[in-house]
Amino acid sequence: MADYRVPREDMQFVLQDVFQVDKDWAQFGELAELDMETAVAIIDEGAKLAETLIAPNARAADEEGVQFNDGVVTTPKGYKENFKQLAEGGWVGVTANPEFGGMGLPKSISAQYEEMLCAADISFSLYSGLTAGAIMTIDQHGDDTLKATYLERMISGQWTGSMCLTEPHAGTDLGIIRSKAIPNDDGSFAISGTKIFITGGEHDLAENIVHLVLAKLPDAPAGSKGISLFLVPKFLVNQDGSLGERNGVTCGSIEHKMGIHASATCVLNFDGATGWLVGEPHKGLPAMFTMMNYERLGVGIQGLGAAARSYQNALEYAQDRIQGRGAKVTRDMAKEADPLIVHGDVRRMLLTMKAFVEGGRAFSTYVGQQLDIAKYAQDPAQKARAEALVQLLTPVAKAFLTDTGFEATVIGQQVFGGHGFIREWGQEQLVRDARIAQIYEGTNGIQALDLLGRKVAGSRGEMLKPLLDDIQALLAQPQAGLEKEYQQLAQATQIVADVTKKVLTKVADDENIINSVAVEYLYLIGYVAFAYMWLRMAKVAEPLIGERPYLASKVKTAKFYMARILPRIHGLVGAIEDGSESLYMHEVGEF
Repeated sequence: MADYRVPREDMQFVLQDVFQVDKDWAQFGELAELDMETAVAIIDEGAKLAETLIAPNARAADEEGVQFNDGVVTTPKGYKENFKQLAEGGWVGVTANPEFGGMGLPKSISAQYEEMLCAADISFSLYSGLTAGAIMTIDQHGDDTLKATYLERMISGQWTGSMCLTEPHAGTDLGIIRSKAIPNDDGSFAISGTKIFITGGEHDLAENIVHLVLAKLPDAPAGSKGISLFLVPKFLVNQDGSLGERNGVTCGSIEHKMGIHASATCVLNFDGATGWLVGEPHKGLPAMFTMMNYERLGVGIQGLGAAARSYQNALEYAQDRIQGRGAKVTRDMAKEADPLIVHGDVRRMLLTMKAFVEGGRAFSTYVGQQLDIAKYAQDPAQKARAEALVQLLTPVAKAFLTDTGFEATVIGQQVFGGHGFIREWGQEQLVRDARIAQIYEGTNGIQALDLLGRKVAGSRGEMLKPLLDDIQALLAQPQAGLEKEYQQLAQATQIVADVTKKVLTKVADDENIINSVAVEYLYLIGYVAFAYMWLRMAKVAEPLIGERPYLASKVKTAKFYMARILPRIHGLVGAIEDGSESLYMHEVGEF
């Protein structure tokens, strides 16, 4: 596998030139002292860790995997030392509250750091990523005692966190979980039940693990409205902050998985474990969604990171591998054969990966920017608009980034040919590791239902308007040399508006339409959102080519995306307009 190189230049271009996030920071009191020079320095420091510490160990860690012996989980060689170094640098608390020792950085910066960490090693990134989400949930919903007891040690990486939702019989449908929480006399609760697929549920990287657990109180109403959230530490904590006795939570086994072999995916058994309520009774799911919504963007970035690594590997291989003769204009008869990169189909694959990676980087930054505005802006209208965009785009970020990310890893494998199928070159690991991101944190089909059902149909299309308004604002500012691309985006945006109107019109007469066309609708929004990203980048890049010649590639890739990838939406429109008819022609017994 090629050495991983963090695309620092492109990250800075997206942050500074395309989205001008430093202008936002200057308006936010809490971020006013942050400037682009500092942001670039932070990215450089994170890049050093990713390139020199984490990425070189990824393949060996995958080969070794995590080990399970009598309830004890051991991570691969190098993980414990690397995690300690990561934690000592403050990277576990990148976005965490400075009051408890966090860096307090905006999401637009942490999105870049998360991408490089995932590109270096998805398995390793999960331990700190889940901890960051747990930190945020406790900070927003925990009481002062929980914050004082846990946050500083979690932010420092001394302790880590996990989220415990899924049970053997309850995955997407959390309303039917069976885990119970019985009140104790001292205000704590006795938590009992079994949770499965718990990432980082047990390991040897930290001295304590803080589990956030969904369970039901004895008086809980039925369904999801009866779920409460509890903090359950692996070791109880004494008054002075030292660790006490082992709590009633144990690891029963670890899963043997297709990928992310170095990530401990655990079955956790809670047997009267002592826990504390986080937030209000029966409102645990909304509190957990604080963590899950950030994690969903984070999972999307996992797909992006894998795609970025795949592109770098495939590009280097295509430049070095000599095979066959190219077209006359690229043919070098002085050599035995030409490099793969001269061949049209290889170029198609490389440009598709490049379009997904750089478009995805811009999109994740755009969503991160909206999260920052929603968190830090003083103007209520500005905050509300950003919050609406975040709600709309979170399922798109999770699903579209992971689907295109997986596609890019498979394409990279194809560029390698037979070498992509064997372990030596590292491509097959990227394919295996990227695959889970389409499944966990809510499968991509569930994300599509959330987008079309809850967000678009649920708001009668109102929640879609801020995105379309942003696109229209760009279309109102033409750029010479991009006339065709402006027209292509304008047409695609009109298609979104027309298709959305048709679907909303059919909802009253076709009860199955949302479920039947949600995935195609999410792809439609995803491809058009990426087109918006590409035109926005190209508009900024075009006038800068003279002083930064490398940006010529940005404009050319935008043209490729518009010409070769955006047209995929036309097939999606036909499927959406079919509604549920072709899906529900079969009786259940006819399958």
